[in-house]
Amino acid sequence: MTAKWRILAGTGILAVLAAGIVVLNPFGAEKAKSAPAAGGTELATVREGALSTQVTQSGTLSYAGQFTVVNQAKGIYTWIPGAGKQIDCGKALYRVDERPIVLICGDTPAYRSLSVGDKGREVRDLNANLVRLGYADASRRRSDYYSAETAYAVAELQDDLGVPETGRLDLGDAVFLPGPLRVTKSLAEPGTPAAPGGRAATATTARRQVLVELDAGQQAQVKVGDRAEITLPDNRTTTGRVSRIGTVARTDADKNPTIPAYITLDRPKDAGTLDAAPVRVQITTDGVAKALIVPVTALLGRPEGGYAVEVAANGRNRLVTVTLGMFDNDNGLVQVSGALSVGDRVVVPAS
Repeated sequence: MTAKWRILAGTGILAVLAAGIVVLNPFGAEKAKSAPAAGGTELATVREGALSTQVTQSGTLSYAGQFTVVNQAKGIYTWIPGAGKQIDCGKALYRVDERPIVLICGDTPAYRSLSVGDKGREVRDLNANLVRLGYADASRRRSDYYSAETAYAVAELQDDLGVPETGRLDLGDAVFLPGPLRVTKSLAEPGTPAAPGGRAATATTARRQVLVELDAGQQAQVKVGDRAEITLPDNRTTTGRVSRIGTVARTDADKNPTIPAYITLDRPKDAGTLDAAPVRVQITTDGVAKALIVPVTALLGRPEGGYAVEVAANGRNRLVTVTLGMFDNDNGLVQVSGALSVGDRVVVPAS
């Protein structure tokens, strides 16, 4: 064959001469056991199976969220947790005058004292914590009303914390932050004055996540819920799913626009205590359960447009027009349809 071969590879079309030039290795293709054909080519077997497309990027494994612990109590700091300490919901986050300041896991900061009759988002967070901790009935989980039942449950929590059982939650008794929390830095020293509005510590949530900066061209491919495989620094792999995609573009070191994507791990314990660790991420963006598959390098551009593959049969080769489907760029494979059958041998450049 003397005409030019135009081979679709990844997202671009490469023009090469047919005179034995190798363009891409037929990754993942089952090769024929027969000897290579003449002219620097060999045969690969058409197969049927699952095919998927992926986006592969570097990422950073860390803890989700960054928060400042703002104190509202008056007195003297008597205990501040050190970096790396994990504080669970309903536990003492720090101490003022030896009084435990409790962590209530929620999104609305404490801004007032709470007692029977109050309503609001922070009351709903408080009720949800009391249910989760076993102090209140499940019916209170989504209630935004501070009822007598809430007061009783708060008194039970106060009893376990060793503070007066008032059934009220005064401003300064608790810090409302998404949690559980992992302390990253202490900002206050034991023995120093604690004043409302002072910063006690910085923290993240205890949830593990991977941050990937998607190229602008990859943004449309990736969606929330897509599966991901994460390769850790020691080459172990774990899995996760895309949980959130940013809406505001950023720029990388080369001033190229990127969009952040956040991946939640299916098995957070796989990550151990790694923080700000570089990882490799492969996000599966689409897939077909049953596809006719050939190597990308088997594709030949037809002069009149479209693509064909060269099928070897009984010593005589023939061109078969194919329609292209999904690409697996990472493995150099493509879904095709046409007058092909599983087991046919197609010509590819020799590896």
